[in-house]
Amino acid sequence: MMHEPSYAERIRYRQLQDTAYQTGQEAVANLQAALALAGLVLPSLANDGPVGCRGFVRLGGCGVALANQLAEVIAAGARALQDQQQR
Repeated sequence: MMHEPSYAERIRYRQLQDTAYQTGQEAVANLQAALALAGLVLPSLANDGPVGCRGFVRLGGCGVALANQLAEVIAAGARALQDQQQR
């Protein structure tokens, strides 16, 4: 026998989904801003809506050149963080 969620449970689930969607939107905006600082754009970057009650960001596809540039920026940032932590 399946459990039929109560009205309160349905409302709570919807609130969790709304929050997950919003956090996905914020994550997309944060990533777009960080990429822009490096002069990069992921063409398919988007909020994919909530999956269950978690935000989900679709990074999408990109060309090899952009992927290599992104790898360079991430590596440089990681090295800078490591250097900062060693001080």
